[in-house]
Amino acid sequence: MCRRSTLKGSIVSADKFEFKQILVIRTDLKMSRGKIAVQAAHAAVSAAEEARKHKSTAWRKWFWEGQKKVAVKVSGEPALLALREKAEKAGLPVYLIRDRGLTELPPGTVTALGIGPARADTVDKLTRDLPLL
Repeated sequence: MCRRSTLKGSIVSADKFEFKQILVIRTDLKMSRGKIAVQAAHAAVSAAEEARKHKSTAWRKWFWEGQKKVAVKVSGEPALLALREKAEKAGLPVYLIRDRGLTELPPGTVTALGIGPARADTVDKLTRDLPLL
């Protein structure tokens, strides 16, 4: 699959991604599939916006490359918070999602984490051992 970039008029191959975003979901909360999808969407949009507002060149490259996202899981809040700390120390854009409590969870429940977009090799150093969602 190729995508034509209207920004530069170039063809970008989707076979190899240099940039990606990781969406980390807590599995101990037993959220419904729909709730997981929405929390992952919140994490994706919010982390991407963090990168964009800081004028990250990774954001632009990731966007035009095809916006690769990988969803992974952690067993609980301590693992999610530890991963956020590592990502912040690595200088990666991150966004922690806290639920508003309108449906399945109490208000303020930490549900997900968005990491990136950033260079895939950098993100992989932190997340390669996490199981796919």
